[in-house]
Amino acid sequence: MVSNNSDLFPTAFKFLVAGGFGVGKTTFVRSVSEIEPLTTEETLTVASIGTDDLAGVGDKSTTTVAMDFGRITFAPQNIVLFLFGTPGQERFWFMWDDLVHGALGAVVLADTRRLQDCFAAVEFFEQRGVDFLVAVNQFPDGFRYGPDEVREALDIKPHVPVVLCDARDRRAAAAALARLTEHVLTNRRL
Repeated sequence: MVSNNSDLFPTAFKFLVAGGFGVGKTTFVRSVSEIEPLTTEETLTVASIGTDDLAGVGDKSTTTVAMDFGRITFAPQNIVLFLFGTPGQERFWFMWDDLVHGALGAVVLADTRRLQDCFAAVEFFEQRGVDFLVAVNQFPDGFRYGPDEVREALDIKPHVPVVLCDARDRRAAAAALARLTEHVLTNRRL
């Protein structure tokens, strides 16, 4: 029996995972990656005092200074997602311009305790025409809002998916990525 090309060659997507400082981007990539993720975490030091706003990020002691990288495969569909986590601190946003090249979609992680921190990511992807969804990371001490309330607060278009997610949970992160994949395929008619 001869295999068709989709059995031999997977469909690959490059997705970014973006959002504000401390929202859970590295955690999201780590939880869902089927390979040991590459991270560029560095320890926060006193040099960041006055530069990094640590309000609302708990006892965060490290930060991404370049990117995170992970991979997940959706086996039955033979789709491979290459995940690039962006740095959240404004002083590292220049990396986003390089990371976005070739990206077909993005997860914008949102924290309801600091919802304003994801405005920049939403605007970044809207301006570049990159399909995205908003995944509300459900922190234990976060405010609980439904997807429609978050959509209204962020003033995003009705076609942009908003999902609830726990970045620590592999299934929840994979479900968000599956929804983003569907969204991209629908919009691009691939």
